[in-house]
Amino acid sequence: MPIRAVVFDFGGVLFDWNPDYLYRDLIPDAEERAWFLREVCNPAWNIQQDAGRSLAAATASKIAEFPEYTRLIEAFYGQWPKTLRGTLPEGMALLDELGALGTPLYGLTNWSAETYPYAEAHYPLLQRFRHIVVSGREGIIKPDPAIYQLMYQHISSDLPDIHPGEIAFIDDSAINAHAASKLGWVGIHHHSIHHTRRDLLAGGIALQQEPQHE
Repeated sequence: MPIRAVVFDFGGVLFDWNPDYLYRDLIPDAEERAWFLREVCNPAWNIQQDAGRSLAAATASKIAEFPEYTRLIEAFYGQWPKTLRGTLPEGMALLDELGALGTPLYGLTNWSAETYPYAEAHYPLLQRFRHIVVSGREGIIKPDPAIYQLMYQHISSDLPDIHPGEIAFIDDSAINAHAASKLGWVGIHHHSIHHTRRDLLAGGIALQQEPQHE
């Protein structure tokens, strides 16, 4: 079945987000900074905000655990825009090309409901998507099948006769891409723009062939 709709993850595909961008100034020592982002304000803690926990509750819980790092913990969300450097050129070029082809585009992102409005206000590219499912607003995160099923409901309301196998999902997380595949979608693990383009081409999307080597 040819691909008829493409769903984008945002961080690591279209957006260049990394807490290290903020903490390079706050913790100049690379080893200390790596430890802090691994043991204190780490991905396991951050993902809970993507699942709906409030930033205030998250900050308070982490300060209670590491009171000696109060200032640095408060900075994570207090200065959050500094963690978002901008967009990723290769991902944006793919988005532009798919848009020019008239491909229906959707977004499915693990993102806090409280920080996502910053992206909405500063990145007009989000207006290109027919619908965006934001995990923090729904209280569920990838790879929970429920969030993919919610996305599918929105897609099928636009394209009533679409089959799961006609939907491609691009995510920089192999786990999240595989979860889409288990539901019958074309899950694409975005670890190289060339691989992503190749998979879309194989699915029938009329992208331009790239002469570049890996």
